[in-house]
Amino acid sequence: MGALNGIRVLDLSRVLAGPWCGQILADLGAEVIKVERPMVGDDTRSWGPPWMKDDAGSDTREAAYYQSTNRNKLSVAIDIATPEGQELIKALIQDTDVVIENYKAGSLKKYGLDYAALSAINPGLVYCSITGFGQDGPRAEEPGYDFIIQGMGGLMSITGEKDDLAGGGPQKVGVAFSDLATGLYSTIAIQAALLNRHATGLGQYIDMALLDVQIATMANQGMNYLSSGKVPVRYGNAHANIVPYQVFKAADREFIIACGNDTQFIQLCRSIGLPDLPNDARFTRNADRIKHRDEIIGILSAHFLTKTADEWVAAIYAAKVPVGVINNLEQAFQEPQVIARKMLVDMPHPQREKLTVIGSPIKLSRTPVEYKTAPPLLGEHTDTILTRVLSQEKLDELKLKGIIG
Repeated sequence: MGALNGIRVLDLSRVLAGPWCGQILADLGAEVIKVERPMVGDDTRSWGPPWMKDDAGSDTREAAYYQSTNRNKLSVAIDIATPEGQELIKALIQDTDVVIENYKAGSLKKYGLDYAALSAINPGLVYCSITGFGQDGPRAEEPGYDFIIQGMGGLMSITGEKDDLAGGGPQKVGVAFSDLATGLYSTIAIQAALLNRHATGLGQYIDMALLDVQIATMANQGMNYLSSGKVPVRYGNAHANIVPYQVFKAADREFIIACGNDTQFIQLCRSIGLPDLPNDARFTRNADRIKHRDEIIGILSAHFLTKTADEWVAAIYAAKVPVGVINNLEQAFQEPQVIARKMLVDMPHPQREKLTVIGSPIKLSRTPVEYKTAPPLLGEHTDTILTRVLSQEKLDELKLKGIIG
């Protein structure tokens, strides 16, 4: 039994932020019913290559992007733009605990599928809307895309190398950070609302915005500005508040040092053969090292070119200072710690014997995450779910009309 066993979720969302939230809830044991457009489905179903291959090595039409965020769900194909489709959603709502949707602000009202309409049917409903800019404000009706939000919300201004360095300039993060973070915050909000419902019997509306989340997750960088009035700048792989805390190049390749305090700095210097460096007044305290960042980094950078990355990592690791190599994804998946933590999981799939997916990082002792079903085929569970509210004869009729699939 998962921690959220008995909770039923109607996931009307597409692409990433909403489906990411839905997948987390499904991993935790909720029954998540993914509602998709007949014949088309979630936009990300077509976002290939790469495509999943079948056991013969041939491409299927199941995109890897879609599979990253939809395991443990049930797919039902319903055209919610039709009156019949809307009635099906309302029938399902009676026994639903949570709705997740990421349509443009206010656009589901014309279908009678907004919070006001559905909560009138089910007052205990927790309804989570995820948009780019929220339900109010001057940009509320605009679509929101992660790339735009990373730019508007300040993340790109602190990501990337300095302008005067090769390749310098603002950079987006390599995954859709604001989408993923919004999915996580939405999961927290939904669980909080469910706990409150347990006490009050009432559901509520949740208004989640990618831009709000991006602003919130500026964290220490945001407070750096609010405290000092100085706009943070890009440090590439360095840290705004800690030195040395960055990538260094060894004789063969690059590696990372994350020296978090003055004691670790002393240990670092001893381990690399520069024991007198902390005695230099410019480098004794972290605040001093920040002030003299260029000098200390210049000394360390020249020194690290004298040995290989593996040699430095071994010596620094022995001194209990945080240090590590830079892996590509193949190397990351092969890390013994990743394997030991079971972060890759094999699941059966209708089109192949097994599909390897990235596992959940949530480790619960009594109600562990279960991997029940692979990301579903479009409409794979339409009959299974809709026979709860309709006869088979009516289902067949709606299929002929293209309202369900």
